[in-house]
Amino acid sequence: MPGLFAEVRDGDQVWRGAAGVADVATGRPVTADMRHRVGSITKTFTAAAVLQQVESGQIGLDAPIARYLPKLGPGERGDAITVRMLLNHTSGLAEYLPYAYPSLKAFPDLAETGPQSLDDHRHTRFDPVELIEMGVTAPAVGAPGGTPGVYSNTNYLLLVQLLEQVTGATAEECITRNVIERAGLCDTELPTGPHVDGPHSRLYESWFGMIDPPRDYSVFDMSWVGPSASLISTVADINRFFGMLLAGDIVGPSSLAQMRRTVPVVSQEGRVIDYGLGLHPMEGSARPAQDPGAFWGHGGSVWGGGALAMTRADGKRQLALAVNMQRWNRLDASGRPQPHPIDAALATLCRVAMHG
Repeated sequence: MPGLFAEVRDGDQVWRGAAGVADVATGRPVTADMRHRVGSITKTFTAAAVLQQVESGQIGLDAPIARYLPKLGPGERGDAITVRMLLNHTSGLAEYLPYAYPSLKAFPDLAETGPQSLDDHRHTRFDPVELIEMGVTAPAVGAPGGTPGVYSNTNYLLLVQLLEQVTGATAEECITRNVIERAGLCDTELPTGPHVDGPHSRLYESWFGMIDPPRDYSVFDMSWVGPSASLISTVADINRFFGMLLAGDIVGPSSLAQMRRTVPVVSQEGRVIDYGLGLHPMEGSARPAQDPGAFWGHGGSVWGGGALAMTRADGKRQLALAVNMQRWNRLDASGRPQPHPIDAALATLCRVAMHG
């Protein structure tokens, strides 16, 4: 791993640390205040913005998506898929990404994928409606409301369109005004261009050892995920956000309770996890999800960058970390990612950070 930085909070005590380099060519070190692409941690922000509209009566949590987006709702399924199903990935809608990136078409068969599309689309400006169409017209991965659900960015791009439909603003404006600014996050933004402004690390993608040495994708047009995974933030801002969210300062107590109602969902890594509404209990808490000592949060991954956020349900213990390389695991003979020492080191960091 070229570089990692993190912040741990325990009540009023704050620890920040960084190790490694932000640029393998120059040896420039990473620092704990760097801005970073945090990937699908963005989904928690988007879900919070949707639930705020539920609280104001603009959106029905269990209303069919076709009520709001009749042209985007997938035919008869649009009458069966509810807003809640989009939020917790039980809509049955497929992931659009393998259709947008041709070299990933064989996903989740990793051995038959390749990284060529990443270079092809570094500066591509995707139309979100076209991405949604790819996911909607692809073979369904389940029945609406069925479990386990299947994690899919298609769900959150539809939620982005829903926000725009009911607020009359862009989703970026809505999330910025109602979530980012409400939480007082000074170093967090949804980008409009391919660059990360301010101090940041280069982002190195390995794609399971197929890119060797790993390639820098820190300059990349993020329209391929939009406000489902494009957020730029810092570890300090991420901890502040999750602390406020779990304290009921971003959405009300009833909405927070809905966010913490989980169902089984197959993650992009192929594991079954418990998932709520843009929020889920994190591995390693070893406690029931409703226990005050359980950890809640989200992980995120973009090309070359990863992040993880964990906050104890009582808000008193928090970890946010960022890494500047992704998919470091090489594949075994059966095409599955092999265990790597980095995995064990990250697990140890999370355990020490959250348990002392």
